[in-house]
Amino acid sequence: MLLSTLITLTSPAKHITLLRLCKHCIRTVTERSVHHLVAAKGASHREYRGHKCTSVSGGCQRSSDFQWKRHHSADHGQVRVRFAPSPTGFLHLGGLRTALYNYLFAKKYGGSFILRMEDTDQSRLVPGAADAIEDMLEWAGIPPDESPRRGGPCGPYLQSQRLDGYVEAAQALVETGHAYLCFCSTQRLELLKKGALRSGETPRYDNRCRHLHPDQRAERLSRGDPHVVRFRLDPGVEPFQDLVFGRNRHEVSEVEGDPVLMKGDGFPTYHLANVVDDHRMGVTHVLRGAEWLISTSKHLLMYRALGWQPPTFGHLPLLMNRDGSKLSKRQGDIFIQSFAHKGALPEALLDMVTNCGSGFEWGNRTGRKLDELVAEFNESKITTHSALLDLDKLPEFNRIHLLHRIGDVERCRHLVEELREHIRQTFGPQVQEQDVLKEDYIQRVLHLRKGHISSLRELVTPTYAYLWIRPSVSRQHLEEVTSEAQTIAALVLQLMEADRGNALTTEGLSSELKAVAKKVKSTKYSSVMKLLRLALSGQQQGPSVAEMMVSLGNGETCQRLQRVLQH
Repeated sequence: MLLSTLITLTSPAKHITLLRLCKHCIRTVTERSVHHLVAAKGASHREYRGHKCTSVSGGCQRSSDFQWKRHHSADHGQVRVRFAPSPTGFLHLGGLRTALYNYLFAKKYGGSFILRMEDTDQSRLVPGAADAIEDMLEWAGIPPDESPRRGGPCGPYLQSQRLDGYVEAAQALVETGHAYLCFCSTQRLELLKKGALRSGETPRYDNRCRHLHPDQRAERLSRGDPHVVRFRLDPGVEPFQDLVFGRNRHEVSEVEGDPVLMKGDGFPTYHLANVVDDHRMGVTHVLRGAEWLISTSKHLLMYRALGWQPPTFGHLPLLMNRDGSKLSKRQGDIFIQSFAHKGALPEALLDMVTNCGSGFEWGNRTGRKLDELVAEFNESKITTHSALLDLDKLPEFNRIHLLHRIGDVERCRHLVEELREHIRQTFGPQVQEQDVLKEDYIQRVLHLRKGHISSLRELVTPTYAYLWIRPSVSRQHLEEVTSEAQTIAALVLQLMEADRGNALTTEGLSSELKAVAKKVKSTKYSSVMKLLRLALSGQQQGPSVAEMMVSLGNGETCQRLQRVLQH
């Protein structure tokens, strides 16, 4: 089990950190250990030949057996950021926003966006959640460059498949005195917790096993006593500069007990795993939720203990409900799959979760597309204030972005296919006229309704059923509006006959319908429109009569008016 250490070489172009991994030696390789590197003369930042892992024990003398990986510094090399969710649930709005900010940061600086699954809490894993998270990132239009599905140079991207690296790091920390084995039972830890709560104190480990004599530790190990590995929290935390919250420092040793690094089941805790993986994957910037801000000093202590250069940290303010309450997974309606199922557009969700926050040039404006979000993103403008999310505004965001899609020829074609499928699923054999499933007809409907609808699904609700199936309207209903129903129908049929072959427009028809109404003896214009709307749609409300006629087209409009004459 091997541990990486660092050698930094300087070239005129950039600083490159090399991760040293001996493939053969099972001993820890750190500056403080008995191992060291012997580099061949003339080795450059492009050529690493003849390196030896030389142990005083003579156990490893192999040459050219080091695996090298580059880690470019944040200032001089490629930006690498990661989104590292736990597949103990599905992607929700808070996670989408964190992923989006990482994606925007990577794309702004021409870097890489990594998806890493932190699946070390095996007892809470939800089957299918890991795949679903990646599915939703792809659906949202922010696919990772490296991931469990796509692979990449720093895989595997599931933490459960990277256990050797955590064991190596824990072993190195134990050997250098920065960590120790803890044999405290769960019963003892529970008693400590209850005692602290009774005293009104915050529960914390009392660091008892920190002081075990080596002989005591050896005896416990020989008996096979269960144990974990804990990190020694020493005072003297150095301040760090957060991209969002500025200068920060938390003296964690004063408020916390020594944290667990490796659990009894052989899996690491978040604290160790994220440090090891961020380092080995060459992550240059960590953008994560503000709830992790207080843990960063602890993580920086680990970086220092391992002799690693930490990434730059930026903690994003939380996404909250509009009343300031916590956005909870238990709400049920904040999961991205739920929004997608209900017809929300991915760009509408991205627009909404950024519009309520900060981090963009020229403030917040509605209707930004992804390329505009990338262009306008500015991490220096992210404020520390929580972002208050108003889900009631989603229909308006969806309306705006649906309008954009309809206006784009290629994307409108996809909308036609999607709407056609909704029509078939909703109305099935009720569709009598197959022309309503043709592309030109559906496109005409979309262009006439753009700006008025928030979702494609609205077009298959009862309000718009007349577009796809012929309504059934009784003579009694027509006569309740006016006794001149047949006269009005005949006049409009004459109008449509005169317009046959000409392109119908709502403006032209509106003017012509007003002229028709003047020819009717005792029916007001409003009642004429009411009659025509009822005859064409079976509805008493809806779009203008002129728009209905344009949507249906000349032939279908005449078919429906002929039925009035037949009553």
